Amino acid sequence: MPERLAEMLLDLWTPLIILWITLPSCIYMAPMNQSQVLMNGSRLELSRLSEEQRILNRSKRGWVWNQMFVLEEFSGPEPILVGRLHTDLDPGSKKIKYILSGDGAGTIFQINDITGDIHAIKRLDREEKAEYTLTAQAVDWETNKPLEPPSEFIIKVQDINDNAPEFLNGPYHATVPEMSILGTSVTNVTATDADDPVYGNSAKLVYSILEGQPYFSIEPETAIIKTALPNMDREAKEEYLVVIQAKDMGGHSGGLSGTTTLTVTLTDVNDNPPKFAQSLYHFSVPEDVVLGTAIGRVKANDQDIGENAQSSYDIIDGDGTALFEVTSDAQAQDGVIRLRKPLDFETKKSYTLKVEAANVHTDPRFSSRGPFKDTATVKIVVEDADEPPVFSSPTYLLEVHENAALNSVIGQVTARDPDITSSPIRFSIDRHTDLERQFNINADDGKITLATPLDRELSVWHNITIIATEIRNHSQISRVPVAIKVLDVNDNAPEFASEYEAFLCENGKPGQVIQTVSAMDKDDPKNGHYFLYSLLPEMVNNPNFTIKKNEDNSLSILAKHNGFNRQKQEVYLLPIIISDSGNPPLSSTSTLTIRVCGCSSDGVVQSCNVEAYVLPIGLSMGALIAILACIILLLVIVVLFVTLRRHKNEPLIIKDDEDVRENIIRYDDEGGGEEDTEAFDIATLQNPDGINGFLPRKDIKPDLQFMPRQGLAPVPNGVDVDEFINVRLHEADNDPTAPPYDSIQIYGYEGRGSVAGSLSSLESTTSDSDQNFDYLSDWGPRFKRLGELYSVGESDKET
Repeated sequence: MPERLAEMLLDLWTPLIILWITLPSCIYMAPMNQSQVLMNGSRLELSRLSEEQRILNRSKRGWVWNQMFVLEEFSGPEPILVGRLHTDLDPGSKKIKYILSGDGAGTIFQINDITGDIHAIKRLDREEKAEYTLTAQAVDWETNKPLEPPSEFIIKVQDINDNAPEFLNGPYHATVPEMSILGTSVTNVTATDADDPVYGNSAKLVYSILEGQPYFSIEPETAIIKTALPNMDREAKEEYLVVIQAKDMGGHSGGLSGTTTLTVTLTDVNDNPPKFAQSLYHFSVPEDVVLGTAIGRVKANDQDIGENAQSSYDIIDGDGTALFEVTSDAQAQDGVIRLRKPLDFETKKSYTLKVEAANVHTDPRFSSRGPFKDTATVKIVVEDADEPPVFSSPTYLLEVHENAALNSVIGQVTARDPDITSSPIRFSIDRHTDLERQFNINADDGKITLATPLDRELSVWHNITIIATEIRNHSQISRVPVAIKVLDVNDNAPEFASEYEAFLCENGKPGQVIQTVSAMDKDDPKNGHYFLYSLLPEMVNNPNFTIKKNEDNSLSILAKHNGFNRQKQEVYLLPIIISDSGNPPLSSTSTLTIRVCGCSSDGVVQSCNVEAYVLPIGLSMGALIAILACIILLLVIVVLFVTLRRHKNEPLIIKDDEDVRENIIRYDDEGGGEEDTEAFDIATLQNPDGINGFLPRKDIKPDLQFMPRQGLAPVPNGVDVDEFINVRLHEADNDPTAPPYDSIQIYGYEGRGSVAGSLSSLESTTSDSDQNFDYLSDWGPRFKRLGELYSVGESDKET
């Protein structure tokens, strides 16, 4: 540290000494560290009061300076003198006071108000603030009145080399292709120095490499890094660490320096060919391997990386080029050998292939290094396997006539064991393909025979599957499809193509075509159908109709005369014989129905029924039927309406107005008291006829017929109510059609404004004989009838 401080002071004072020597000839130049400021003609003396400086101030001319300088980072024991303010108005009587204001006045800079000396009382840093603007003024000591206008000046902080260079963006990373030529640019770096770039060499930087030689070099002034060696190989070394230094003071001794690191990575180029790890590969494969199965892998190594290492594989020679293929695996960078066609151990037991690996992406700059490819030999040994039987054909097509005899041979399939051992074969039919068991097969020779009769008209094709199984190894099975076509024989007679019905007009003309018919035959002759038509022998001389064969294999029926009358004969039946051209020919007789109809003048059929004669003019049979249907519908509606009206007025149980009884009925709602006129129906217990037998319920439909038990003997209407209720409860308990519960409805609400208590006799503590119901007449018209009924009941009991 002392040596560095001495160097800094030497660098600082060297220009000051030079300026001191040349000052008499440069009277208008401002010194670097001492200043005088003249304000309005006043002269300010120099801050240094040595004898030599007084001699320099012998001139009486005024200096017009507006700047002062002070060194940064100065930390002496006392405040540093920056300069002195002095005016010619000051005769030395100490009646003038100097005032300083502006940036840092009083905090950084302090002035002696009597002498005008300005001192820096704090350590300054030019990198924080480079200059300060202040204002100086001379005033009267007693009155503080300005003696002259204020004058503004600047104090500049003079720089020293106190900041080392810095690499703000470091550490750095760069790439350069391998095999680059000498002087290839890699990157450039930049360092910054906070010192003043204008003053001296404090910010003048020079770059150099401390570590990374002899591979890289750097331009001292521009800091551009270049390759210093040609043809650097990534495969030998991929990454380099370079240490870069930036030094100020132009790189001279005493300057400050900073360092950073640069990591240079060599990028790959395709400068290496692929190379197989071995020149000969051996693989073995069973003969029954599935097509497309991977047999083995070959790999050619490439020192390059990425797409420069990609290689394509191909079979360029060998005796198995038609049976094998090789594909490239982009992930594993190897070649996969796969089977293209089936193998047969008994035919050939080994194969030899020559496989080539070549780079996909080549660089012409390195073509002189030789072909970027390599070859290897692959030997494949076929292993014997127990193979299933092999049919002589992949499919079979057999033909059989539909009239073939049972157990006749339709055809034969053959199969063999391809293995050297040659196991015997056993044949069978897959019954899932022959559910009706129409065919059989000889297990030893594979001959297929007919088991049931065939009918081509039901099924033309039969598709079955034949199974061949090795006797020595039942797990070795093969299947083959067999298609059996049923050939046609003439076993079906022709007939009409559809049900024909001809219409003959009464006003028809002789020779008029009544109907054209066609025939069909379920058989399928090779030359197509050809039909012969004829009438029955006994009807050859039919007086009414004749037939005519058409060229399109159809038949026309013609009328021989006119004047047909449907009143005489409404329908004619014409039998026609249809024969085919088979061998032997078959025939059938079909009858054509001809109906005589009434037609218009242009031949349009209007009516074919005899009843049309008796219908009124302008009214058809259809219209009459519609009218009758409407009348019947109206009658049904009237009958239903009357029945419903009667059913609505009929009570559930026929009652006698003079028979009064009580009953217990279950209700699901609160009663309405005297205002409720529908909840309580006394008529349900007032059916004298119901006493003698069973009364079916009308509100439900029983699931089974219930036979009522024998009731009591007929009694008069004045039967005892208790006994009646007990009988009915007994019947209800044994009735499977009745609800499975009994309940008692308690009325808790007797209606608005009712002065009566509860009418329920269940809560009564007295007997019927103790009660007097005459008071009911006093409750109003609503209870008058009830009082009369109970009064009548009481009188009957007394009688």
